[in-house]
Amino acid sequence: MKLCLGVEVRKKELKLDSPVSENGQNWSVGQRQLVCLGRVLLKRSKVLVLDEVTASVDTATDNLIQETLRQHFADCTVVTIAHRISSVIDSDMVLLLDQGLIKEHDSPGRLLEDKSSSFSKLVAEYTPSRNPNSAEAVN
Repeated sequence: MKLCLGVEVRKKELKLDSPVSENGQNWSVGQRQLVCLGRVLLKRSKVLVLDEVTASVDTATDNLIQETLRQHFADCTVVTIAHRISSVIDSDMVLLLDQGLIKEHDSPGRLLEDKSSSFSKLVAEYTPSRNPNSAEAVN
């Protein structure tokens, strides 16, 4: 499976015919997110609205979701509501809201170039130090 759910499905007694309990309680939050994304892949949706799709998943699952979106939805309209910078950094356009009002909007690249932009400041705040001596240095 494109979303790496195959192993988890094969662990279930009834495999693909396994029931999903109310609110998906027999799946982790990350697995439920991947199932939802899998449904969108199968439907071949042209417009996606993703509301905090990576908020409750680990880094590996976040990376898997981002890669799936890049590979399979490049020609689609994807509206992403997110607090994680990694969820929007590859977007064509970023719309930054502050208390429900549009604070700024532009491509991530242009916003990052403007060191006075709120988006640039957010990225700087949440990106590990680029100090080569730092244990958290970004390659």
